[in-house]
This record gives sequence, C-alpha cells and structure tokens, in this order.
Amino acid sequence: MVYQPACGARDILPLDVARQRWLEQRLERVFQSWGYQEIITPTIETLATLTAGGTVHPETVIQVQGSSGEPLGLRPELTASIARAAVTRMAGRQLPQRLYYKTNVFRRTTVAELGNQQEFFQAGVELLGATGLAADAEILWLVQECLGALAVKEAYLLVGDAHLTQQLLSTFPAELQKIVRQCLANLDRVSLQALSPPWGDRALALFDLRGTPKEVGERLAQWSDVAGVADRFAELQQLLGLVAESLSITLDLSLVQSFDYYTGIIFEVLIPTATELRLVAQGGRYDQLLSIYHPDGVSVPGIGFVFNVEALLQAIAIPSAALLAPRSQWLVVPRTPNALAAALHHAQTLRLDGSTRVELSLLDLTPEQIRAYARDRQIPYIAWIETDAPPQIEALSDGATYLQIQSV
Repeated sequence: MVYQPACGARDILPLDVARQRWLEQRLERVFQSWGYQEIITPTIETLATLTAGGTVHPETVIQVQGSSGEPLGLRPELTASIARAAVTRMAGRQLPQRLYYKTNVFRRTTVAELGNQQEFFQAGVELLGATGLAADAEILWLVQECLGALAVKEAYLLVGDAHLTQQLLSTFPAELQKIVRQCLANLDRVSLQALSPPWGDRALALFDLRGTPKEVGERLAQWSDVAGVADRFAELQQLLGLVAESLSITLDLSLVQSFDYYTGIIFEVLIPTATELRLVAQGGRYDQLLSIYHPDGVSVPGIGFVFNVEALLQAIAIPSAALLAPRSQWLVVPRTPNALAAALHHAQTLRLDGSTRVELSLLDLTPEQIRAYARDRQIPYIAWIETDAPPQIEALSDGATYLQIQSV
C-alpha cells in the first residue's frame, strides 16, 4: 500500500516552503509597519462560531465531532474566529484593533469537485472598531502597499458595495431576490436572460453595472428612485479617488461575495498572468458580524482583506534567491565514536551567532562518501573532529578541497 495525503490535502516540500515563507515575510513586514499585530485563533471552532449566524454556509465547513458531542469544524476562513475573539477575549481593549494573521484554512469539497484542494494558506488583516472613509481608505492603501512589497507591476482592483447592491436587489420581487443574487455570484447571465419581463432586463442591467465610476454612474440613473443610492454612490466615488494610485480600478455593483456578512465596500484583487486574470485577494466591510458574538449583541464595525497565498505565488515572479531552500554551511564529522562529544560541542560553537546552519554527520560513511554528501547538499565546509586534537577544516570548492588546522 502506498500512503498518500488525504483527498484535498497536499505536502509542501522545502523548496515550496521557502517560496511561501518569502512571500509571507514580506506581507508581514507591511502589516506590522501599519501597526497591525498578529493573532492566532484555533484551527477547530464550534460550528456556531464558524457559520456566523448563518452568513457562512455550513456545507463549506469540514465538520468534526468533539468529545462532548458538540458539533465542531475546521475554520473555512478567519474573520469569524477573529470577530469572536475580539468581543470576548479582547473585550474592553482600546479601539480600533489592528490584527493580522498568516495561517491555513479548510473548506469542504463538493462531490462534483472531488479531489480538489481543501486546505488553503492565507495572510490577511482585520481592522476592528473603525468605520467611515478613513478606515476604508486605510485598507485599500494597505492592499496597494502589499502588492508593491511583492514587486507586482500590474494589478486590478474590483470594487463593489454590498449595501448598495442589496438596495438594488430590493427593487425585485421577494421571490426573485435570492435567484438574482445567486446568478450575480455565479456570473450566470443566461439564467437572468430567462427571467420574465420586466425583471429579466432589469437583472441584466444590474449584471452590467461595472466599469469606470463615470460609466457606472450613467447606468445607475435608472435606479435614481431607490432611496440612498445616489448618496452611497457619491461616497464610493470619494473613496476611489483616494486610492487610485497604483491599481487599475473597476467599479462593479454586481459583485457578490460567497460569505454573506458584508455590509459595505467589497473588493477583489486580480493579477494578470500569461493565461488568465488570477484572483489573489478579497475583502470588505462587515459592520454587523461582531454583534453575533458580543454577549450583549453590541455592534462593532470591521473591515479586512485576505491574500490567497497559493494563488499569489502562482501569479508573481519570485526572486531566484527565494527559490533556494536554506542550506547548511558546515558539516561536523566525528572521526571516531569517542569524538562525538567534541563534535557536538564544536557544532554548537559554530551555531552561536544564531545564523550559521550546522549539520552533524550521523552515518558511518567513508571520507569520500562524506564529501559526496556535503557536495550534494551544497555544504561548503567540513569540520573533522578528533578527541584530543584541533578540528581539521576542509573547504569544498568546484571539486577541489583543502585542509587547514583550526584551534578549538
């Protein structure tokens, strides 16, 4: 029997780990430079926490059974868990709270998607306790700076507004609102065309509410009788005027996210590759989510975004230096069994600066086999250790070697 990872899971080998760490470290530096602090929440949460009052669909959660019989699940995203922690464990702290994370999440694969990935890595932020233009602008600026830190030269920002879109959906009969919303989420234009008049034409008009702010404003005129639409659209224009520095921005009022807790701006970031536009990040405002977890139901505003690490790695160029898995600089070899203690001490001495990587030779090999091992691992130096003699240092370079005696 050949053992493989579970369906939807995968091993991440050292070279890919080096690439992922390179990316995460650069994002983390940007998060910290804006005053965000790292938070770690449990991998397993109660199902009630993960479904966030029904705004996260239970079928997306990989469920497990706890010892108490309480239904539990693996987190499909981080916002709900952070919202729970913020109003319970962090209650009473000065607002706003700026939090970031870099971790894995899990989402159930449907039968039709059997074999698809179910574990994903994410890095993102949550800004809690602040609302208005300044907070929204901070998040979008932070997205821009992260992309700059990764040397992304071209990216597209797709911006919508969950509240404004819901206002437009409210003009449809109640029995059609969910259908139209699902079609928007699935980019299903064909089903919208099949709706009976006049709702089919109106739904298609909503589906096409994307473009420059000027273009969308002109198309939005047919909804001018809907209360609040003009004011909210003006606020969106003001926000986009603050962030259109390095991103190509498209306003899309048909944009619908898979999680239903968004209440304000929502957005996606796409990076062009040789074959497609790849979705690498998404986020938005959720001003009612924290009230679900607050003991007194108090609302605390929030906004955040998440980078999908795997998608980002596939979309950007990683410097060649990051493609090299970290290697050891030294191989310490005890020449005899009695020299093991001296070899351990010498290896520890080499590690004292905190940055030198040192391996201890563990196998019973000939000197030539040891040199071949070192060359295969690209280890430049071997320290040969005897019990009562200074270490012999051998440098390996292009197949040549030389020895020198070093005092302990």
